[in-house]
Amino acid sequence: MNPVILKQTAILSAILGGILGLLTLIPFVGGFSFLILMLCISAIIIIYMKRNELIGIIDLKEGAILGAVIGFVSFIAFSIVFIPLAAILSLIFKMYYYLGWLTMLLKASGLFVLVILVIFMGILSALMNAFTGLSTAYAYEVLSGIKKEQNESVDFEIKE
Repeated sequence: MNPVILKQTAILSAILGGILGLLTLIPFVGGFSFLILMLCISAIIIIYMKRNELIGIIDLKEGAILGAVIGFVSFIAFSIVFIPLAAILSLIFKMYYYLGWLTMLLKASGLFVLVILVIFMGILSALMNAFTGLSTAYAYEVLSGIKKEQNESVDFEIKE
């Protein structure tokens, strides 16, 4: 796997994860944006990268690897944005939507358990998005009819 492509996907997924962290603060939009984060953010980023020619032909294994990286990085970025903002909003507005579970978790067990929970959920998001990335790569392979050869590397162009 090309390290340049991995860096590009990590940056794109961190940006999109942060945006979804902001959107999740809205109570009625929060559940929908969280489902997008957990289930199909890798398909969105892989399709975006294919449309802008940032990646070339990818096989199923590379689609699953890209999906797992996208899922984990986007959930960590989501948590970095969402948890502090939800805690601040719960302090400002005493009866805020996220007041119950977040402050109870921080008071009862401390920061260590919250970090472990975020890492576990990041791994869970990576697994689900790995399947979504694999499905997206398979769909591109079936629709385009182009299969990647065994020894072929991922092709991309550097524009000068």
